[in-house]
Amino acid sequence: MPSPDTGRPTLLGPGAPVLAFDVGGTDMKAALVDENGALLEVERVPTPHDGDRTADAVIAAAGRLAERFQAAHPAVSPLAATMLVPGQVDDAAGVGVLAENLGWTNYPFRDRLSATLGMPVAFSHDVRGAGEAEHRLGAARDFDDVIVVVIGTGIAAAVIVQNQMVTGGGLAGELGHSKVADGPRCACGGEGCLEAIASAAAITRRYNARSGANLPGAREVLERAATGDANAVHVWQSALDALALGLSHAVALLAPQAIVIGGGLAQAGNTLFEPLRERLDQILTFHRRPILLPASIGENAGLIGAALRARDLLESCRS
Repeated sequence: MPSPDTGRPTLLGPGAPVLAFDVGGTDMKAALVDENGALLEVERVPTPHDGDRTADAVIAAAGRLAERFQAAHPAVSPLAATMLVPGQVDDAAGVGVLAENLGWTNYPFRDRLSATLGMPVAFSHDVRGAGEAEHRLGAARDFDDVIVVVIGTGIAAAVIVQNQMVTGGGLAGELGHSKVADGPRCACGGEGCLEAIASAAAITRRYNARSGANLPGAREVLERAATGDANAVHVWQSALDALALGLSHAVALLAPQAIVIGGGLAQAGNTLFEPLRERLDQILTFHRRPILLPASIGENAGLIGAALRARDLLESCRS
């Protein structure tokens, strides 16, 4: 329903005003959330890359964004914040353990951001943040046992068992680094990781390598597959096979009631979901067959999950 003050739509509902930051490999997004739960303003800026000082640059950029929000909305005073980042994340310690592509190791994001903003800060993995939003407010909300998979530049999952997020010390949900084939080589150093075959980035990279083309993204590869381009068809079919195999492993281990799929590749709609359902059904035998659903919250799921965590932090501080 819309906020009575701004008319902006809100899923979050009333609560404390908070700041939300969702850091990606290319862009970082920030939002100011008001007391009605509306995202008053959303800013997207390039993620600063500065070698081994990238994490410091991310904190500085978050501080500048908070100042910008304060200047634009002086009547709204956020009481807490959350930052979500990719890579290996220790939620409890507030530490970004490792992000090879962004150049940080064991960086204390939570404490540094709290000192910069002067408020309490929650911290988590970007996919767990999006999964939190989908589980509490989106497509996964009707399920106690559910996996929220995000397929974009990489592949990762938020694992929810009996309504509790499973973090595994920051290592749970690394579905993209399960081995599903003998190759190609993955950025993690492994061979045949799901992410190296079926992520949006991998689909693009594999097609361009086979065809000699220079397509910008997976959407264009799927468009060519729809016209019968043999290279595109091969890459897409092998990606679907790999996804079904990877998901079957998760089903055998966790028996989820549903698998919710988001990220850029989910925008393919039935081009993804129908053949993926068929392949998964062919692999499974006695297993529970999960419902496959598209994520429903959209591109700001991470920000909404971050806002939920910031409000939860405030509640825990009061109790």
